This record gives sequence, structure tokens and C-alpha cells, in this order.
Amino acid sequence: MLFTTVRRWPRRAAFLLGLLTFLMACTAGSNWLPSANSAQPAVTVAVVSPEVIVVSLRQGAITHARQEPYRPQPQDKLETSGNDTWVLRQGQVLGTLVSADQSVLYGFDSYSEEPFNANRASQPHGYRIQSQGDPSYRQPVMPTEVYRKSKPIDTAQVSRDNRRWAMEHRFYLRLPTPLTLGQTYQLQITGQELPPLALVYQPDRQISEAVHVSALGFRPDDSLKVGFLSTWMGTGGGLSYPEGLSFQVIDEATNQVALSGKASRRYRREEVEDGRDRTYTLTDVDQLDFSALTQPGQYRLCVDTVGCSNSFAVAENSWQQAFYVAARGFYHQRSGIALEPPYTDIERPRPFHPDDGVKVYQSTTGLIDTGNGLNAQGTDEGNFANLVKGKTDQVVANAWGGYFDAGDWDRRIQHLDVARWLLELLELFPAPLGDMTLNIPESANDRPDLLDEALWGVDFYRRLQTPEGGVRGGIESAEHPKRGETSWQESLPVMAYAPDPWSSYIYAGVAARTARLLETYVPDQAGGYRDSALAAMAWAEARHQAGIQAQEWPRHRIETDRALAALELYNLTGDRLWHDRFVAARSAIPAEARGDYRIATPEREFNFLYSRLPADQVDAALQAELRASLLAEADAAVETGETTAFGWTKVLPTTPVGWGDGLGAPKAQILLRAHALTGSDRYLNAALLACQFSAGANPDNMTYTTGLGHKSPQNPLILDQRITGDLLPGITLYGPIDNDFYGSEWFFDVLESVAVPPARQWPSVETYFDIYYVPNINEFTVMQSMGDTAYAWGYLAGRSASK
Repeated sequence: MLFTTVRRWPRRAAFLLGLLTFLMACTAGSNWLPSANSAQPAVTVAVVSPEVIVVSLRQGAITHARQEPYRPQPQDKLETSGNDTWVLRQGQVLGTLVSADQSVLYGFDSYSEEPFNANRASQPHGYRIQSQGDPSYRQPVMPTEVYRKSKPIDTAQVSRDNRRWAMEHRFYLRLPTPLTLGQTYQLQITGQELPPLALVYQPDRQISEAVHVSALGFRPDDSLKVGFLSTWMGTGGGLSYPEGLSFQVIDEATNQVALSGKASRRYRREEVEDGRDRTYTLTDVDQLDFSALTQPGQYRLCVDTVGCSNSFAVAENSWQQAFYVAARGFYHQRSGIALEPPYTDIERPRPFHPDDGVKVYQSTTGLIDTGNGLNAQGTDEGNFANLVKGKTDQVVANAWGGYFDAGDWDRRIQHLDVARWLLELLELFPAPLGDMTLNIPESANDRPDLLDEALWGVDFYRRLQTPEGGVRGGIESAEHPKRGETSWQESLPVMAYAPDPWSSYIYAGVAARTARLLETYVPDQAGGYRDSALAAMAWAEARHQAGIQAQEWPRHRIETDRALAALELYNLTGDRLWHDRFVAARSAIPAEARGDYRIATPEREFNFLYSRLPADQVDAALQAELRASLLAEADAAVETGETTAFGWTKVLPTTPVGWGDGLGAPKAQILLRAHALTGSDRYLNAALLACQFSAGANPDNMTYTTGLGHKSPQNPLILDQRITGDLLPGITLYGPIDNDFYGSEWFFDVLESVAVPPARQWPSVETYFDIYYVPNINEFTVMQSMGDTAYAWGYLAGRSASK
């Protein structure tokens, strides 16, 4: 079982029972396609319209490589390529050596498949359809047309220079006459070693890929509950449905109709969807609105003549359970601690801890001066070059903790956004979120688990603070990890960034917020964080001008984070000095630079924080200005959600969809903050709509958070998982991207020859390829994707019924 027992708060039994029900609902029907590790191409057939059926199968079985002890032979030759050491034996490459003593061998994946001719399956003569009950099919007939949609779902590195692909194929068969309700059909796939398939046409009972709904479910009082209807048939393009089709919400327990309605055409293919004049959806999309459904239960959403969605719940704790999974994702990304029962079923040794012999060396280069920080010029030699150039022999003691970020082991100051947002949720909703147990090692203490999870991130940077007050921007290895090496085997040099004003400002603000929340829950622990925040701020202020770089936007970004830190200290101390420092720092940012996406994150933070301060603590005109700025941004997000086919929105209307602004995480924070300020249902409804796509209401009918829903990512870019096979739950990936803007990326060149149609021709909303080494789809960061998801789901879980 993924979620183990919890030791705190009497509500735990009811919560875990509800969670178990939630997980069972999420996984029900999840095996409608066979696993990619099965070589036999099991086949299913389903309906997407009375005139079109879809034949689906997965082809190819992959067994991922696992580490094994290296037993050298006299004839072995070692070859170094970059940081990797390859083993060659009698002309055969065995793999790479990993760990500091190179005692472990990481070899190659294996691939196998049963014969299947996808090209034949793309032709009408590859099928015969027959029915004893339908006169039109009494004699076997062929489809009039067959369209194909094939995407890779995993890749096997079977040798040093060769990859094989496990594939998911879908063949859309256009029928000569529509299916008849209640009749049974037999489909023979000719010329293939596959059994015949039976199909009973019962669209009120059968799952159809065309009907999309959230796998997370809804709260009874959610003012917006919707699903969608759409099909893109690959080489056949978009499938047009009659407008105004009837739909029903059917109670799974009684099989009775709980609500009926009519589909409304939300989007017509190739309409512009956002401020970039882009279209991300190459087919019509209908919206199915069942917001009036308030009775708790388990349901399916069925469209007349088409079919049904996967099962979903309407339950009081739907958002709470989703938030639980997302919040525990941070625990699964912790560095410096072993993952183990009773907190998780995953067992992972403790990585990057000094007690295990790990040494972190001081670099003279600050994060601010690297490509991973604010020095874009530092990327000319790679993001790591400046850090490595500054390496010294000085060991930084006690440099452990924080969160791993994506496919490698860095921990950088930007990760503190996670702590800031978790603390904000706790402040906004002390109940129920303050009472919620996350089953983490700290659950037995007297602090809220949400506070403890935030402290895990803050305490790491507090340990990186120098006696003088400066804060190091994190730690980083000398390069991306070696092939086949896990986090607890890291053999590359590991360095701590030098303290810099920018990192110190960021830390000072979050530490001040931490101290303020600790005063509420454990006042005796607040003083240390208060002093640490003030020391960091003083150190940064003393070096403020020296820290300002020549490039314009880094200078503005530093001033914005400086302003935010000053405001957080004002909110903590009440000292008017910090208010004046906030105003001065903000005034140093030219008006025309405000809203620049590169400085938008701290701007959003101080806009919201200042808007929430009591009237007697603020400048009324300035508060009105910042509040108006926040609401204007929220209004733009509402407008984006109104034009996108599936209602998703993004941070800024003009930013490209991808990397930190991909579709895997809901970009709803600005909408929810606007709701917190105004109580307006307009913002809440837009946020609820914005959360649907990433929660499963999308053409792939999947969530982009591992371990959640009927279908979720299996191959995230997490090296530990790839090497051990242990799937870490609660990790939200970047997800689908704009394949027009990012079409020049190298991996599209690889996928062009694998996917059908070629990958660049797919609609952007379907560009999730479950291939672990595709970084701007299958990677993530703890703040950009995981943090956005946790904030949105946490807010929706914590809000009171009256809002």
C-alpha cells in the first residue's frame, strides 16, 4: 500500500479511509491497456463515435537496466567519455561504472516484442467487422478508412548507440454505417497473430477516450464541475461531433442518471487560444457542464452515442486527498534523509549527508553569477563552469537537506518558493490544513505537518548561512549525474555556492515568514529564524550595490527580491524602517520593467502580501495600486482560460507553454489569490476550470502527477527511479508543451521518426511523451510544477464552504 498509517490527530482514520476510497477510484479501470513491460501486444477496441471505433494496443516490452556488482576480467578495457567510464569486454560494451570506487556496473535495457505490423494495421484491408444482430454487418465488411496515432511510451537503451521504443498505437476505423445500440460486433484483425475482438455497443456503460473528466473528482460545493468531449485521430485529424449532444452523469452505485445536460461547443479547431496567437488543439472541443451535481457519490460522465469517462468522485475531501498526494511529493524529493517505511513504501538510502562521507566544497562563485542563477552569459560554457572554476578545498560543514530538483541533485535558493507557498496556505487555512497529517517523520511533534515540510526547505539554507549572515545559494555537483549513478552514489565533486546578496534576500524573506508562522504555533522556536532573517538581510544590504550586475534585468530581479524581503521583515517586526526599505527597493525598478516575466515571481508575492496587510499598516494608495496590479493579472488569466480549448491558463498570456509553464501543473495561483482578496466566484470558477486539464480532463485522460489517477506518468526524468525502478508518487511534471515554439528541440528530431504522425505535427495538448530523457516534458522542478500544483490543490482543499 502506498500510504501507510499515521500517528497523529484523531481524524486520521476517517481521512485514510477516504484516501483509500480515492485511490481505488483513481486506479479503477487503469488497466484498460496492457503494461509496457508485456511483450504480447494485447488489443482493445472501443468507440469514439457511432461511425468510428478505435483499436488500441501497446507494442514492445522493456526491462530497464539495474545496477550489478562489477566483476572485472583481465581482458576488460575502460574507456572514458566525459564523466562516464565505459567497460568493453571482447569488443562488447557492457555499460558504465558507477560509485566512487567504480565497483558497480550499470548495463543496458532489454527490449522484446511479438510480431505486429503497424503499417498493415493502418490499412482498411487489415480489418473485418461482422455482427449477427446488425443487418449492415451480417457479412464481414472493411472500414472505409483507417487513421493512425502512435506515440512512444518508453525507450530502451539496448546498446551504447541504439535505442528501441515501446509504443502505444491507436487505429481509428471509420465504419461504412453507424453502429446500432445494443448490438454485438466482432472485429478480426487480419494478417496478424491476434485474436478476434468483441464489442457490444453500449455507450452508457463503456469507457471512451473521447470523454475527459478530472480524476481528482470534485467537492460537492465546487461551483464549477465540467468535463470535455474531443477526439484527435492522428493522421485523420479532428473528429467532428454533432453540436448539442446529450450527456448524463450516471451514479456508479445505482446505475441511475443523476443529472442530464447538453454539450456546448467550447472550441472550434484551429481557433486562437492565447495571447501568442497560437492554437494548441487540432480538433473541436465540447464542454459538458454538470455543476448542478452536489450529491456525494461515485459517477461516470456519458455522452450519447459516444461513451463514458473514467469513474470520478464527488466528495467533501476530494481536493484534500489530491493535496495530500502532492504535498507528500516534497517528502519524496528530500535530500539528506532515507526514504523508508512507515512513511512510504519506497526504500532509498540517505543521499548527500556528511555522516556518510559526503564532502561539500566551498566555491568562490555565487549562484547569482552562474547560468543557474542570474548570469545568462554564464551559460556560454555551461551552467556549471563558473561554479567549478571557483572550487576550493574548504569543506562546508552540515551542508545537507533541501529538495532534489528534477533529474539531478541540485538544491538552489529558488526552491524556497515551496516553503513560502506552503506557509501561505497554512496562514490562509489554519484549519483544515493545519490539522492535516502528511505521514512524514516529523508527524509525531506538536507542529503542523505543513509547517514541518516548509521547515525542511528553510532549514537547509539556514545551515548554509555563514556566521556573518550571508546565505549560500545552494549546492550543486560539477556536472549532470553520471550515467547509471544514483543520488546516494554521487562521485562527482559537490560544491556550495558562495554567499551572494540575491540568495540572502530570498532567504531573508522566507525566514521572516517562517518566524512569523512559528510565533503562532511554537513561539519559543521563532526567535532563531527571526535573528537569522535579520542577519541575512543585514549582510545583503551591506553588499547591495556590489551585488548589482551590469545587465539590466538581473539588477531589477535583485531589487524585486530585496523589496519582498523587506516587506516580509516589516510584516514580522512591525518596524516601519522595513516598510520604507520596501518602498525604496520597489521604486528602484523602472515602471516599464514591472511585469517582466523574469521578475514577476517576487512581484506577485509582494503584491499579494501588501494587499492583505491591515489598513493601518500600509500606504492606502500603494495598497490600492498593488491590489489592482494583482487583479489585472488575474483578469488576464481568466481571459486566457476562457479562450483555451480545455480552460487551462498560464502565468502570463504571452509566455510560451513549456518548461515551467507547461500544462502538467495548474497555473491557478494568481486566480486563487484574487479569490482570497475578493471572494469573487469569477476567480474561483476560473481556478477550478484551470485545474481540470492537469487533473485528467485532457485528451490523454491522464494526470501529470505520478501515482495519481487512472493514468499517470511512468517514466519521469528522475534518475534514482530509472535505476531502481521505484516510482516516486506526488511528482508533477512539466507536461505537454507548445511544439511550435519548442519544435527545434533536439528530442523532436528523435521523436519525428518514431511518432505517427511525426511529433511536430501533434496538437500541443497531446505532446506528453512518456520518455524519461525528454526534459521539458518529463522533467519538473519542486517550485514550478510541484509547487504550483500543491498550492492550487491546497487552496481548493482549505477554502471554506462559504467561498
